Amino acid sequence: MSARNGTAAPPTAISDSLQLLGVRRLLLGIHDPAFPAAADGDIGRGSPYGGAARDFLAFARSLGFTGVQLGPQGMTSPVNASPYDATQFSRNPLSLDLAGLGEQGLLSAATLAELTGAAADSDRVDQARAWQTFARVEAEIWTRFRAEQAQGKQTDLAAAFARFERDEADWLMGDGLYALLCRMYGERGWQDWAGPRAELDRRLWAPLPGEEERTAARRAQLIALYREPLAAYACTQFLIDRQHRDLRHFAREVGLELFGDLQIGFSGADAWFARSFLLPNYLLGAPPSRTNPEGQPWNYPLLDPGQYLDAAGNPGPALRFLVRRVERMLGAYDGLRIDHPHGLICPWVYRADQPDPLVAVQQGARLFASPDLADHPDLARYAIVRPDQLDPTRPRHDDHWVRELDAAQVRRYGLLLAAVLQAARAHDRDIRAIACEILSTQPYPIQRVLAEHGLGRFRITQKADLTDPADVYRGENARAEDWIMLGNHDTPPVWHLVDRWQAEGTARAQADYLATRLVPDAEARPAWAARTAADAGALVQARAADLFVGPAGNVLVFFTDLLGQRELYNRPGVISPDNWSLRVPVAYARLYRQRLGRNQAINLPLALATALRARGLDAVRPDLVQQLDQLAGRSAADAAR
Repeated sequence: MSARNGTAAPPTAISDSLQLLGVRRLLLGIHDPAFPAAADGDIGRGSPYGGAARDFLAFARSLGFTGVQLGPQGMTSPVNASPYDATQFSRNPLSLDLAGLGEQGLLSAATLAELTGAAADSDRVDQARAWQTFARVEAEIWTRFRAEQAQGKQTDLAAAFARFERDEADWLMGDGLYALLCRMYGERGWQDWAGPRAELDRRLWAPLPGEEERTAARRAQLIALYREPLAAYACTQFLIDRQHRDLRHFAREVGLELFGDLQIGFSGADAWFARSFLLPNYLLGAPPSRTNPEGQPWNYPLLDPGQYLDAAGNPGPALRFLVRRVERMLGAYDGLRIDHPHGLICPWVYRADQPDPLVAVQQGARLFASPDLADHPDLARYAIVRPDQLDPTRPRHDDHWVRELDAAQVRRYGLLLAAVLQAARAHDRDIRAIACEILSTQPYPIQRVLAEHGLGRFRITQKADLTDPADVYRGENARAEDWIMLGNHDTPPVWHLVDRWQAEGTARAQADYLATRLVPDAEARPAWAARTAADAGALVQARAADLFVGPAGNVLVFFTDLLGQRELYNRPGVISPDNWSLRVPVAYARLYRQRLGRNQAINLPLALATALRARGLDAVRPDLVQQLDQLAGRSAADAAR
């Protein structure tokens, strides 16, 4: 299954089945650190840019996937590996393909040999080793790059670097200065800087009135003092940017779309740079919900609505910042996943000055739907709705706290999302390539805004309430524009869940529900459900088939579900070395085939054949279903059951 052997194209039966079922996109979800290690060496963390990653992507394409959903690719910190707290512009240098840099002469063979170890024990990210490796290679990369420039070598590369520095100067300077200042202040974030110049450095991009000249002079001083480190920072970003371009070119060659993740969170670097146009005194969080009954105080700042537009109605600094970020992403991906669109449309905010963040978030409010709250008087100025449009009998975080909106109010709610979509169209993107991560809650304003643009939501079927026919996570309640999945990076793998369902005695209820979706003959359903509930593999395969029955037109499968892994990728709300550390095994292709043979990995041909039969399409294309059965490794007798 190697790209280098030209075996990336999926069987025609897979592609034809997706088309017949109305599935526009079948994406594989995977984050950068989770990519498999190269068989001959590893730095302790995955990369999407090396030969091992290309082979894995070709493997995914050979199975029938039409695209890959990456996680946020920004720079994380040594103490927090969450990509949702990462930088919004700078890419994570830990994702650099060091072997590729060696081929360019930017890393010595001796350094590569010293820093890359055996891949046998690389099913988990070694965060400490990855950061130590980066610290070693950054200086050598810049030294060798600068030497080649001085000798007049690789002139095309040098010219490309000069263009990159010019075109990306705004965020390169901000992120580079922040990295240097953090180092100067003992590897602490900007809010913890201490010393004679700390106050001014904290306000370097947000001067007090009358302080503009001082901050400008301080920036110029730092740039002059640290010209070399800033250039080294820019060089690293330039090189990883080129590797990303190569990845996108490869993905297109094998027939894969590349989706990026527009996270709602701000890193320390972004909050420091954007401080002058962030909302003061409030933070973004998640209110109490079905998923998180206590709520979650995310500690994320958010853009100041008063600076979306200027007095003349033109984009203000907050909106320009968002559009700049989106345009950079659109230059790198074919589609975007918008993480928590509530933060763009209908943010839940809480006071930053309360001592207990959890209590604060539970007592928070909707930024644009709080015209007269006694405990949040400062939010009245941002209200889009009037008091008579609210339902005071409901909790303020309830989806129906806002009862009604007129068209002008819907447009005001959707201002930031509209800017994202306008940028997408300007980059010739189909807005159906914009995925909105709407989960258990969808407040009325978000519902109206998404409907205005014809966008869908997420349906995570493992969370379906089988007792509620109207539950949002049930596949039959999806729409064609929706994105359906078994789970994502924040949920347990379906294999883990099935073990729990069987232990708890709820597997039969799952199978009974799936029988209504997958077995057209009502009389055959009880026997099918009994067999399926008793067999963990069969229950997972049925859950997979449910994704394709419809009507959702976009299917996403996280890598842990595909490969039959049971370990959790992330426990939300927890900073732990176990989070974000699970990787694709080195021998994934062999393991996948072995697990398929034991019915312990998702069998896509089987899922598609089951979905076609459930829809009655086996009568339309019996040849197609027969081919799928053969690909699935099923006998005629098995298929008849």
